[in-house]
Amino acid sequence: MTEAVRTPMDPADETGVQAAQSRDLFSKFDPLIAERQALLDTGVRDPFGLVMEKVLSPTQAIIKGKETILLGTYNYMGMTFDPDVIEAGKRALDEFGSGTTGSRVLNGTYQGHRECEEALKEFYGTEYAMVFSTGYQANLGLMSTLAGKEDYIILDADSHASIYDGCALGNAQIVRFRHNSVEDLDRRLGRLPAGGGRLVVLEGVYSMLGDIAPLKEMVEVSKRHGAMIVVDEAHGMGFFGENGRGVFEEAGVSDDVDFVVGTFSKSVGTVGGFIVSNHPKFEVLRLVCRPYVFTASLPPSVVATAAASIRKLMHAGNKRAHLWENSRRLHKGLRDLGFDIATKEAESAIIAILLPDQDVTVRMWQALLEQGVYVNMARPPATPAGMYLLRCSLCADHSSEQVGRILQMFETAGQATGCIQ
Repeated sequence: MTEAVRTPMDPADETGVQAAQSRDLFSKFDPLIAERQALLDTGVRDPFGLVMEKVLSPTQAIIKGKETILLGTYNYMGMTFDPDVIEAGKRALDEFGSGTTGSRVLNGTYQGHRECEEALKEFYGTEYAMVFSTGYQANLGLMSTLAGKEDYIILDADSHASIYDGCALGNAQIVRFRHNSVEDLDRRLGRLPAGGGRLVVLEGVYSMLGDIAPLKEMVEVSKRHGAMIVVDEAHGMGFFGENGRGVFEEAGVSDDVDFVVGTFSKSVGTVGGFIVSNHPKFEVLRLVCRPYVFTASLPPSVVATAAASIRKLMHAGNKRAHLWENSRRLHKGLRDLGFDIATKEAESAIIAILLPDQDVTVRMWQALLEQGVYVNMARPPATPAGMYLLRCSLCADHSSEQVGRILQMFETAGQATGCIQ
């Protein structure tokens, strides 16, 4: 009779058990855990654990019992409290229930999903649209599905995590180029060997610094090298371009972009993601895109709010104009106070204030919160190496009076923390 084969986890193998017990898979996070604890031990609030007890409007909430101006929510067009949007969601909840309990390709496509896709096609003027459960999944699905192991994905070094994760999920070869560098994009494309497809991935607005891509030049370079083009308009939809479609529309390259990816969690004011395109074979993605096929679809109330919001954004020219007025005023006001701003001028609704280190950034964040304004704190790895910043995202519903108060709060907090004289 042969002896049973032992494995490293065999109870009889004492050495294997000890080795297994000694491996704590969380150990790699110990430096971050220690850094966070040291920060909290100084008495500051956790910048990443804030709770809004009540949301009063797109621009105001109750935080720690205090009425606070919201300046870090990406609610660019203020659609979260739009009466027509809310009514559409309530009606769908009553008629279709709370959820679909299935994926889009089985029992998870309701009439509302199709209506939402129709609204997207009308908004973007495209033949095709796919709605995903999140914007993250839209990028995850497109990047991992479209380019195979013989193909190349060429992306900006500062691309969003969802783009990088989509590349990691797929088999394509990944080539990065320097942030917003047309020359480096041209050089990288020119070095690729013959054969294989090329997919260039760009973003209209980059969310950390609020800067926009030189899409006109980048699209021209990409097309010259025979590449297909994806533009992520998560932070551009709603207020760039004549119809609010995004930076690609404003740059005049609509006819040359193959795919536009976006999210409902910014200007649309709800949750979900999408891809729109005019490619004649686009619909096959519904059968081969794993993040679309193997996840539950959005609840009927969510797609109903999204469709209602998208249709209203088609006629939001006045809101777009006011948002730009707010952005330019805040940017200039902060620069005049002496803050270091990531862009020379307001390029989007995101205003990023650069600070020297984490300690100063957290103290400034808390001082602003105590004054009555909430902004985002950002640090590596979400930002480029060694960069700490406070990120403001303006809303079309911020009043001129609120922007004035925000500047006063920044002045008081900046002087209290030594960020400005």
